[in-house]
Amino acid sequence: MSPEANFGRHVVVREIDRATAATVDVLGPIGTATVHEAIGRRGYLGAELRPIQQDIRIAGSAVTVLSHPGDNMMLHAAVEVCQPGDVLVVATTAPSTHGMFGDLLATSLMVRGVRGLVTDAAVRDTADLRAMGFPVWTRHVSCQGTVKATPGSVNVPITLGGEIITPGDVICADDDGVVVVKRAEADWALERSQARLAKEEQTRVMLEAGELGVDFYGLRAKLAELGVEYVDRL
Repeated sequence: MSPEANFGRHVVVREIDRATAATVDVLGPIGTATVHEAIGRRGYLGAELRPIQQDIRIAGSAVTVLSHPGDNMMLHAAVEVCQPGDVLVVATTAPSTHGMFGDLLATSLMVRGVRGLVTDAAVRDTADLRAMGFPVWTRHVSCQGTVKATPGSVNVPITLGGEIITPGDVICADDDGVVVVKRAEADWALERSQARLAKEEQTRVMLEAGELGVDFYGLRAKLAELGVEYVDRL
């Protein structure tokens, strides 16, 4: 169906394509910094999305929600179409600081095997969410509640942090932020990320042996080219 035919339509799409679980499960522990660098510094959703917990790394397939500000009805609708290994990704049609997600919705998602939530609005019940072990990355934290009255859509393309997220894309999230990997690039991203990890391990061995980064990365010539002088004293 053409985009024009879908204009103004509200839908809940039940079936989406996902990357293989084997690929997603290995991407998760690698970490967002490595994945982001490996795929050409693309896909970062921005510094405004912050975790409410620490020391958790996940990856999962995106189930997307486009919601009206201050209304979490479509989050409830999305629970039904979630599968184990998914990450719920919620965008609003206008800026919102409402606490659209809390411990009760998290309970529903955990029963279905959902690995976490990413939202550009707000969440609440953060202490409960941490105690439950349900990870969240959010733009805001707010006790302000929502209504359930306005239609939206589930599993349509959305935009967060200037990045388009298509249902089934791989979401990687940890203490450093959130990165989206296009579903069609997931295997390639994993290969590149693993190669970067191997290279970083070689670099770590050399640094632990006492070699300086300024030498290892060939920066002395660059410093001289930029006019940086070494002097014993001023």
